[in-house]
Amino acid sequence: MKKILLALMLATGAVQSAQAEDVLHLYNWNNYITPETVKNFEASCKCKVVQDYYGAMEEMLAKLSAGAKGYDVVIPTGFAIPPLVKQNLVQPLDKSKLPNAKNLNPAFLDAAFDKGNQYSLPYAFTTTLVGYNDKKIKELGIDPGSWSIIFDPAVLAKIKGKVTVLDDSREVFAAALMYNGFSANSTKPEELKKAQETIIKAKPFWAAFNGQSYIKELTLGNIWVAHGYSNDMFQANTDAKAAKRPFGVAYSLQKEGNTLSVDNMMVLKSAPRPDLAIKFINFMLDGKNSAQLTNLIGSGNPNSSAAQFVKPEVKSISAVFPSADNMKKLQQLNALEGKALRDLGRMWTQVKTAK
Repeated sequence: MKKILLALMLATGAVQSAQAEDVLHLYNWNNYITPETVKNFEASCKCKVVQDYYGAMEEMLAKLSAGAKGYDVVIPTGFAIPPLVKQNLVQPLDKSKLPNAKNLNPAFLDAAFDKGNQYSLPYAFTTTLVGYNDKKIKELGIDPGSWSIIFDPAVLAKIKGKVTVLDDSREVFAAALMYNGFSANSTKPEELKKAQETIIKAKPFWAAFNGQSYIKELTLGNIWVAHGYSNDMFQANTDAKAAKRPFGVAYSLQKEGNTLSVDNMMVLKSAPRPDLAIKFINFMLDGKNSAQLTNLIGSGNPNSSAAQFVKPEVKSISAVFPSADNMKKLQQLNALEGKALRDLGRMWTQVKTAK
């Protein structure tokens, strides 16, 4: 009898339905979608969303490369896309099922890391910049609009022990390269050497390499300057206001240029529910849904139709919505592989062990 029932289930597809529940598994940065957006998607698709989080691109890449399965949608930063494609971990997007893709700003499409957007579509973006205690920095007469605030020993002498930088080799080297007038993506040995010298000279003035708790440290007033992401500075300022601190956390782009991180939605090849994955991506490309993320965390928005739903106080922040002139100075980091990646890793180790 059991064999007969199993045959009937296979014939009707009941086994498949029982195994593939109406659940979308999302692998994303922490705090990178609003609870309201999740609730609305669940209602519209009559499904559940289960989320898992990562704190760094390297963590996500390592987990997927090691064979982790069960996720439908993943949201990597641009430079992490080529490795995912190269490892055959993602599937091409069926654009005929994504009518809301028309809402995207063309300036964020057809990027070098995915020409023609075969595998990915933009979700949100951040800039990497300097956040600071507005009261202290004003009192000390320091210009926060230059990378000198984290690299010039003469400036750092005024704020020694009150500065943190990201624990991220690509971002720290990119900032030092731009400070010295080079491309953030330079792989020229002499330019990387100059950037490394800049970092090592500045390091004794820094309190720590910190990519995890600088929001809290800024909010508490324990540090006065942090190298970090624009949406994190938005959060730090929001928290400082809520705690009624006697200072604010301001943030601005640097005159030498900044890096731009565009995060993108992709469907994994092993996705249990690729149908829900496509529905989710199309849902997030709706302007109103996309704007909810910007209003919550202060992320930049690559969706042209979202602008009308973004709160004016968020839209007015130049680091969140850079002007056309500032956009020209933003650089996306390229994927590094092979010798270039090994060279940077070696130089980073030298930075971390330097006294």
